[in-house]
Amino acid sequence: MAKRILLLGATSTIMRQVALNLVGRDDLVCLAARNTEELALIAADLRLRTGAALVTTHKFDTSDFATHQELVEAAHRELGGLDIVVAGTGALGDQLKARQSLATIKDIIDSNYVGIATTLSVAANIMEQQGSGCLCVLSSVAGDRGRQSNYLYGSAKSGMSAFMQGLRNRLAPAGVRVITVKLGFIDTKMVAGKSGTFLMASPEAAGAHIAKRVRQGADVVYFPFFWRYIMLIIRNIPEFIFKRMKL
Repeated sequence: MAKRILLLGATSTIMRQVALNLVGRDDLVCLAARNTEELALIAADLRLRTGAALVTTHKFDTSDFATHQELVEAAHRELGGLDIVVAGTGALGDQLKARQSLATIKDIIDSNYVGIATTLSVAANIMEQQGSGCLCVLSSVAGDRGRQSNYLYGSAKSGMSAFMQGLRNRLAPAGVRVITVKLGFIDTKMVAGKSGTFLMASPEAAGAHIAKRVRQGADVVYFPFFWRYIMLIIRNIPEFIFKRMKL
């Protein structure tokens, strides 16, 4: 049966791989992202590679809240329903710059939490009413504990994960699946030059795993898997020790 899929942040390296692994022949797809020129190229490539019956595109800016409801409703109309929504927008931002810039703080929080929450809230209402569907968000292990190096990004991802947890609790009785993917280091522009990247995974592997989890089901996914255990250790470091650590 053809799937009706909305992909938010579709121009990102990881989301391009999610699309290639998730979309199949005869599926109906809506790609949404800020860069519409790049989006058009990705849409053409996706049609060619997957044989999707329909691939539409829409501009999506996480900070343009007034457009979020119309975007989801337009995708719903064009595709004839919504079976899967995957949100992969976000930006690490400049933590040091944010100390002196309230605008930078807002940008980080909007792109990693608020703009996704507003959009998914519309999709959640649609799926709850139809009694089926899957919502998936690409969050981050950075949200598991606040660290001085990225606490704004981490706090936004923590909020996103809590939001998804609440949606999961609300939508389970309606038969809607809600998946939170907590990503560790993935080889993208976002982590270029960062330390600790010996733990890095490829975007191809990430995209394949995310698509697999969307098809098979999950609640909270860590990728690569070992980050579940790394973050378990970090979360359990006593605060009186943790606050003196440089992380």
